[in-house]
Order: sequence, then structure tokens, then C-alpha cells
Amino acid sequence: MRIREARPDDAPGVVALRAAVYPYLVRGVESTRKMIAEPVPGRDWAAFVAEVDAQIVGWVTAQRNASTSTAGFGDISLLHVHPEHRRRGIGTALLTTARGHLAPLGVHRLRAFAQPEALPFASQHGYEPSRELRFSALDLNPAPALPDPAPGVRLRPIAEIDPHRLYTADVVAALDEPGDVPVDSIGYENWLYDVWDNLGLDKEASTAVEVDGEVAAFSLVKRDGDRMWSDFTGSVPAYRGRGLARLAKTAALHRAAANGVRVAYTSNDEANAPMLAINARLGYRPVAAEWSCLAELT
Repeated sequence: MRIREARPDDAPGVVALRAAVYPYLVRGVESTRKMIAEPVPGRDWAAFVAEVDAQIVGWVTAQRNASTSTAGFGDISLLHVHPEHRRRGIGTALLTTARGHLAPLGVHRLRAFAQPEALPFASQHGYEPSRELRFSALDLNPAPALPDPAPGVRLRPIAEIDPHRLYTADVVAALDEPGDVPVDSIGYENWLYDVWDNLGLDKEASTAVEVDGEVAAFSLVKRDGDRMWSDFTGSVPAYRGRGLARLAKTAALHRAAANGVRVAYTSNDEANAPMLAINARLGYRPVAAEWSCLAELT
């Protein structure tokens, strides 16, 4: 077994590994290839793989979190090892490598994510469970019916929306998202990289709701083949309480299904009662759980 930095041509192996460990996550080969080849600037992002007999059996990413005003906060994300290669020290080696990458960068508080069965492993390495996340799936056969907007309300694919207008709505909608740290420092360049220029973003299915010409709500769709991920659905606080987030998500699901998507996945913090209620009304069913876990980096 060896640990090394990920290369762009690792993308197919990484996607195959992810499908084995996290079948409810959606990121295609080309999107993964770009993520490795052109990492987002300003976050010191890095990815590492574990190889056994030239096969990728483990993966982890590490970065400074540039979306929060909380100083010294870093993320270790998607640490996973193929089920056939667990309990051999691979997960520990990947975690140690990721921590070593972040240590010189001024990061002193770490967040990682663990499936429930991996919580003992996280605890052994100094990570304490913080928040529970729910992953849910929705069969889009049939898709939700496309609702009729109220007078003055217009549904538009985000392909027709100026990206800076969508960014402005996204930033405001994310301010009170439940989480370990506030999401209050999303820069436009980082947002372009993460959202607008993401190769998986379906700009025809992703939907914005305009009220009197203002972007009031939106639902973003990232797609890989006939699977999609609801990346973020939100509404601007001034327009909440009018069902616009549900309207945006329903329209996005309807449009994605009309273009060949068969199953939709999403995740929510268990404290996000409004979004969980929307998903329940749309027919989503829970498929997995995960915990964010926090640790000090010394």
C-alpha cells in the first residue's frame, strides 16, 4: 500500500471507489478530473489516494475552509476506503496525510465526516461527533408535477440568469444554514468554481424563482448520467414563507426528469426542519446518515 497525491487520470478509479462506498453521492469522472487538475485557488486544496497493487482503494481531500469567517478552520472530506481493504491501516494513513497537509497552513480546528459505523474510528483519532446529516433519495418515475406559479412569480432555468445575481441570492440564503461554522464568507471567484463552472451543473434543470424581477429562490442540480444531486435549494429571507423554495425544487426535479434523470439525491442537516419538510412532501426517503466530527489540530 502507498499513499500519494491524486492525479487527474485517477478520476475513473476515484469515481468507482466512491460508488462502492457512497452510492448516494453524485460526481462524474470529468468533474472529478477537473477538481484534481484545477483545484480551487485560495484554499490550499489537496487530494490523496491509497493504492494497493496499482488499484485505488482509498481517497481523501483536505483544504482550508474559505467559506466561513471562523479563523483556522479546515475540512478533511470524503475519507473513504474500499470495504475489501479496511482494517489494514489505510484510513489512518490517509487521515494522517491530510492532517499533515493542513498543519502548516494555520488550521487549528478540523472537521471531518463519518458514517455511523465509522464513529469509533473517528473517536480513536480525536474527532467528536457534532451534527447529524441525512441523505435522501427520490425516484423520479414519475416526477413531481410542474406547479403553476402565482401571479408575479416566474420560473427560469439558471442558464437565463446572470451568475452574479444568482451568487447574491445564494450568499444571502446560506447565512442561516445550520452547520458547525457559519457560511458567511463565500467569495465570488470561489462560488464560480464550486457552482457556476462545475462541469456537473445542469443549468437547464437548475431553476430560479423570480418575484417582480428579483431572484427570490433557487434550486441547483448537479448531474451525472441519469442521477442528480440537489446541490442547494434556498430562498432569500425577505421572500420566505411563500413556498418559493419548494416551488424551485419541484420545478428543478421536473425539468431534470424530463431530460432523463431517474433518481435524485440530496443531504440535509437534521436541524434543517424546513428543508426536511419540503423533501418529505416531495417524497424523498432517507437512505443514509453521516456525522460531522470536530477535532483540534495540534
